[in-house]
Amino acid sequence: MKAKTKEKVKYWLDFDSSLKDDDNRLCANIWAEEMVALGFGGIETEAVVFLKLYATSKLTSAPSIKRARAKLQEEDASFRGGKYMLRQNKLQKKWRKDLGYENN
Repeated sequence: MKAKTKEKVKYWLDFDSSLKDDDNRLCANIWAEEMVALGFGGIETEAVVFLKLYATSKLTSAPSIKRARAKLQEEDASFRGGKYMLRQNKLQKKWRKDLGYENN
């Protein structure tokens, strides 16, 4: 049985906190793990193998991984990275002010 996407993302965010701010590396780690589980892996694996696995939905889709990461970060502050904090603290205040919502 395949592990749920959210659980995979949670594992990797706990394992390497730098992945909290890098969806591409997060996806790459999850895909590498899934490929090994399917009997592929290693540096010599051809890109065509990856593309075939991805195209036939044998690997978790990038949008699913990104949605799971966003949901985890929404639910639990410990999964939030520096970019999340920047958006929430600095950029959100600027946009709220620019839109005239600074009093709310």
